[in-house]
Amino acid sequence: MGIIRKTFSERIDWLLVFLFLALSIIGILCIFSIEHRDTDASIFIMNRNYMKQLIWFSISICLAIIILLMDSKFITAIPFLSYVVGFFFLILALTPLGKGVKGSHSWLNLGFFTFQPGELMKLFTSLSIAKFLSMQEVNFGTLKHRMYCAAIALVPALIIIMQSETGLALVYFSFFLAMYREGLPNIVLIIGFSLLTLTLVTLLIPKNILFIILTVLAALIIYSQRKLLRRNRDVLISITGIWFVGVLFSQVIVPVAFKHVLKGYQVQRVYTMLGQEVPEEYTQEGVDNKKQNAAQYNVSQSKIAIASGGFWGKGYLNGTQTQFDWVPEQRTDFIFCTIGEQFGFFGSTILLLLYVVFLLRIGFIAERQRSQFSRVYAYCVAGILFFHLVINIGMTVGIAPVIGIPLPLLSYGGTSLLTFSILIFILVRLDADRHMVLR
Repeated sequence: MGIIRKTFSERIDWLLVFLFLALSIIGILCIFSIEHRDTDASIFIMNRNYMKQLIWFSISICLAIIILLMDSKFITAIPFLSYVVGFFFLILALTPLGKGVKGSHSWLNLGFFTFQPGELMKLFTSLSIAKFLSMQEVNFGTLKHRMYCAAIALVPALIIIMQSETGLALVYFSFFLAMYREGLPNIVLIIGFSLLTLTLVTLLIPKNILFIILTVLAALIIYSQRKLLRRNRDVLISITGIWFVGVLFSQVIVPVAFKHVLKGYQVQRVYTMLGQEVPEEYTQEGVDNKKQNAAQYNVSQSKIAIASGGFWGKGYLNGTQTQFDWVPEQRTDFIFCTIGEQFGFFGSTILLLLYVVFLLRIGFIAERQRSQFSRVYAYCVAGILFFHLVINIGMTVGIAPVIGIPLPLLSYGGTSLLTFSILIFILVRLDADRHMVLR
């Protein structure tokens, strides 16, 4: 039997394209429902954000078509060059050409166009990590190449932190998902989650009490394993080392970071998430508990809007909390509460299922690739989307700090929509050539 060759159209993953279109259109409809008023003479009011988002969506579709018509070998040829260009724009945002927005300095004003280089850098970093790991001379099993790969992901994050855009910088840790798929040891994730847990515990428990807890816990482990320790002194050294690192992290590193590294509003957001007032030792760095109460008010209004929707919701265009601007940043960071209020628990669940299917489809696409470049890139895209989804919805319902992370394809923002669109359609293009081994 002869080999059946599929046409280019047949090789496109139309389910992924459909999910992209569905989520993008839902986002435009949500922004419209927030801004539309019965007194409006027309729905085509150009200075409204929903019309701007519609224009950005149209531009995204045009870019998607260009990407689909592009040779996939071109995509594999530009990663490092694009990374350098993106890094240059990140640095440029720190100069007078940069534009300050709500305390951050992460926007670049080119006169005719204003954009956020850190958003586009997620795309360039994804391509560069995929390119690096797919190079024949790279052995990701060695510490040197793991450090190189981590640097590709984290150096842009350091620049973005300098721009006072910590939330966006945290997204770059999502690239470790792709590294984990390619062989990053489990111990790295264990250490990461352990340090995160220890950070939260440090913020909730007084330092002196936490020191006693860590010391008593180490002593109990040593006592319970005393027979093993007599035979193997290395175990004792390991336990002592872990205790020392835990004490150093909780007694020195976390307090110094919260007092001298993080901005006042960032400290407020973390303590707001934990339902605690900012301790006096941190207030001298610009933390004001009155402002923290305002931050708590913002999250409270978001939760009120979601809860008021009940099971079925109030109906489209009937969201009183969102239509009357009770919820802050409801077009961007808090757009999920619009779904919750107007479509209730049922609509919110449907939206989450769409995202879950979206992520699972990307994972499925990643695993069917012959090319390591395409597989790594797919996992980078999945990691970015997963991080945005979890943190955005988490901060909307009050279980994550408010760090300015948009909901993928739904939140208002031209740079964000363009970046996610390009990320997704490059994946669609690479998947269409999955029969090839790309490097």
